[in-house]
Amino acid sequence: MKLLLTILSIGIANMTFGQKSLTALKTNEAILLNGEFNEVSWEEARWTSQFTQLKPFPGESPSKHTEVALLYDDEALYFGVKCFDNGDSVSKVLSARDDFNPNLDLFAIFLDTYNDKQNGFFFGLTSLGVQLDAKIFNGDFNDLLNLVWNSKTIIKENGWFAEIKIPYSAIRFPKEDIQNWNINFGRQISRYREESTWNPVNPDLENYLLESGKVEGIQGVEPPLRLAFIPFLSSYVNFSKDTETLSSFNGGMDIKYGINEAFTLDVTLLPDFGQVVFDNQVLNISPFEIQFNENRQFFTEGTELFTKSELFYSRRIGVQTPSRVYQSQLNENEYLEEIPNSVPLINASKVSGRLNNGLGIAVFNGITAEQTGKAIDSETNIERNVIISPLSNYNVLVLDQNLKNNSFLTFTNTNVWRSGDFYDANVSGIKAKLNTKNNDYYVTGEGVLSTIIESSESSLGHSWGVENRKAKRKLHLLDRIL
Repeated sequence: MKLLLTILSIGIANMTFGQKSLTALKTNEAILLNGEFNEVSWEEARWTSQFTQLKPFPGESPSKHTEVALLYDDEALYFGVKCFDNGDSVSKVLSARDDFNPNLDLFAIFLDTYNDKQNGFFFGLTSLGVQLDAKIFNGDFNDLLNLVWNSKTIIKENGWFAEIKIPYSAIRFPKEDIQNWNINFGRQISRYREESTWNPVNPDLENYLLESGKVEGIQGVEPPLRLAFIPFLSSYVNFSKDTETLSSFNGGMDIKYGINEAFTLDVTLLPDFGQVVFDNQVLNISPFEIQFNENRQFFTEGTELFTKSELFYSRRIGVQTPSRVYQSQLNENEYLEEIPNSVPLINASKVSGRLNNGLGIAVFNGITAEQTGKAIDSETNIERNVIISPLSNYNVLVLDQNLKNNSFLTFTNTNVWRSGDFYDANVSGIKAKLNTKNNDYYVTGEGVLSTIIESSESSLGHSWGVENRKAKRKLHLLDRIL
């Protein structure tokens, strides 16, 4: 009986992993990124290894050895990566940036600088040196965020090696003398379809921040000033043999300012999104409006808080106008000769960030100019100008509180005001997610109240729901056949 208990204890210990720690070493050397680790600092660094498989056989040792070390100075973090392997077998597949491809040999860094296990940064590097990065928010990855960082890889006979430099300007962290960060690393070996992590991760959750390790030794670093002015000029010329040549000249500016180490202000003045990819033409025969993907950079970067409750549809601003707005201006026999593809956006601004107590705050405001069109009477052919979209103001407010066990409570309010005899609207919603202590099960609930405000009357709408689920179905792997 004693032997049986001992065996069971060993088995449980193998399935239960504590939080690992990585000690960062401060360096005064200039680190040359070449994958060779020639500097003395790399010899003195605390290299760590002992990765654990996540796939295909969770908990087992990986097929190849991996080592990582971390240096830092007053400007940046430096990661040394040694992915040992047979050099001839390393994947040589060339990919585009941010292409999460299973055919790549990849090394990944998961960085949680606020130690809340919900918000962080992802930096990935392929064996051919192609970069991948994303913002991690509540377990999801937003790869539309392209950060500025440097790296270099080299393939040798005994594997592939990399040096990575991540400036402090690319990440956000609290203004404290001693930094308390969490971190995890991952490696993908394409030919084995194998994924492994430094701090073991539960395959049922695959939450790399929730089950991350600790960074020790980083102190005395200051969040840098984050201020950028990006002016632009653009010109367009449209011509055809049947119409006169039309030309336009535009100018504006984007501003990004770090209010403090946590909050960022983004402003776009008289923006021009003419370089953004066009939407595919879609024939809609349903009674519901088609919602297109957002491709404008201003509305894709730093919008995790705004989109958490799925109540904010940014394509309303400066692109699509609800048909109900302009149809109210048409008489019985009238139709619009042409509906513009966009509405002039005068300016838009957003502030977002998270306090030390885990409260995330996000505020958005956008103003669009009046847009007119030509209405034609189908019987008399009389033409007149009508307002397709009036001067409009859009507002969004989000309050998102992190709770224990990776849980959260979010309040979102969206509002639109339109000048003149047009309807206004207001939508408010609360969304909550409560996880069990081990994050295996959770309960989600949400309630939404909407109001359409017109001069004569207002109408209310509501929705609510509660759901109880298992976080992820467990995979039943077949026994390995030797």
